[in-house]
Amino acid sequence: MTNHDNDPFKDQPELFGHPVGLYFLFFTEMWERFSYYGMRAILTLFLAAPILLNDPQSGYGWSNAETLSFYGTYTMFVYLTSIPGGIIADRYIGQKNAVMLGGLLLCAGHGILAINQEWAFFSGLVLIVLGVGFLKPNISTMVGGLYKQGDARRDKGFYIFYIGINLGAFFGALLVGIVAARYGWHAGFGLAGIGMALGQIVYIYGLRYLKGVGNFIGKADSPDKELMKKPLTKVEKDRMLVMFLSFLIIIVFWGAFEQAGGLMSLYTEQKTDRTLSFALPLIGNEVPAAIFQSINAFFIIVLGTAVGSFWYKWAKKGKESSSLFKMAIGVIIMGTGFLFMSKASTEVVMGDNGELAQKSAMIWLTLAYLFHTIGELCASPVALSFITKLAPVKYASFMMGAYFAATGIGNKLAGLIGESAAGSGDFQTFTGIAVFCVLFGILVLAILKPLKRLTHGAEELDPTT
Repeated sequence: MTNHDNDPFKDQPELFGHPVGLYFLFFTEMWERFSYYGMRAILTLFLAAPILLNDPQSGYGWSNAETLSFYGTYTMFVYLTSIPGGIIADRYIGQKNAVMLGGLLLCAGHGILAINQEWAFFSGLVLIVLGVGFLKPNISTMVGGLYKQGDARRDKGFYIFYIGINLGAFFGALLVGIVAARYGWHAGFGLAGIGMALGQIVYIYGLRYLKGVGNFIGKADSPDKELMKKPLTKVEKDRMLVMFLSFLIIIVFWGAFEQAGGLMSLYTEQKTDRTLSFALPLIGNEVPAAIFQSINAFFIIVLGTAVGSFWYKWAKKGKESSSLFKMAIGVIIMGTGFLFMSKASTEVVMGDNGELAQKSAMIWLTLAYLFHTIGELCASPVALSFITKLAPVKYASFMMGAYFAATGIGNKLAGLIGESAAGSGDFQTFTGIAVFCVLFGILVLAILKPLKRLTHGAEELDPTT
């Protein structure tokens, strides 16, 4: 979605070449992702942990299959609710108010998870599902709304925003993982809740820099009110079609990538040698499994601007740089990373008594996360920007919600793949994911030209920016 000429683009205060509002959305999303990824880093570990009486490390004692099934279903619903969250924003309250409501629900949800009671655990998860549904699609749409159509800074703005997401994910997984390992699962959940409260404070303070962005366009005094009544044009329908087709790429990408929070997380806990030859402060000489969830975010923080700059220079040379091209390349690179997990699985040796006699080295997990990160940087921030370029104004939040719903379906697919790993084996599962992703990415590249025609030049840049 973009604002119109009577919105104060040229009067927006700027910092480092971007609207100041971007940085408030950056820090709001950073703290929201701190809370979500901190919670996610220990969720499957908590569910699979054995039941211990009067012990803060007691979990629910679920099997791997039960845990991964629940994880896939839960993360699917987290993102599926982005569709009603987007529709409500478009038709009734606007993106700005939807983000506010989502943040309040998330504060309540993460806060309740700190209570060591089964009712509190499941109630908190429900509130988080609802909160993400309101916040996630609308805050991303607001980032796009900071830039006018054709502004070359938009993609760069999304890369900056994406680094904020992963700063939160990095520190969330790292700190919540450490706190949970030392003080118990619910102390970790409580720390995630504190992060969400900080994000809500940042957002409220930053509203003064978001005037004209994220307002409800159906209001009587809105300059865009008439757009709500007009039917879609042929160009807009084509663009809607190509966005829905791009969601297939998103489902495949996240169906593979989200093994990080499920299958790869349990693999890290159960089959990876996490012993160090030296002791580290707070954690000793064994790295908690949850901390590995921060590796992806760390790589994004380090490599985010480099990948963004590469694609910017690549486009300046006149080479193929459409969003669909980048997304396909991202799927291929991410899929290749699973070959390192295939290698890791060959190092695992079972003893005669059925116990693990040898675990795999941490280096293979690290390399897999590196390739996953590069693939994510090619696909995910670009996809967010792509939606804001093509979506009709009156369906802006709905289409962003549909994007996150596709992400949710990918999460459920990840859970189903994780469940199947018990029957097919780790090597076959990881190798199969790698081969499928590479072949799928090549297929998208083969049909790139007809897909690009459906965008009708929406990604052509304004030479004045």
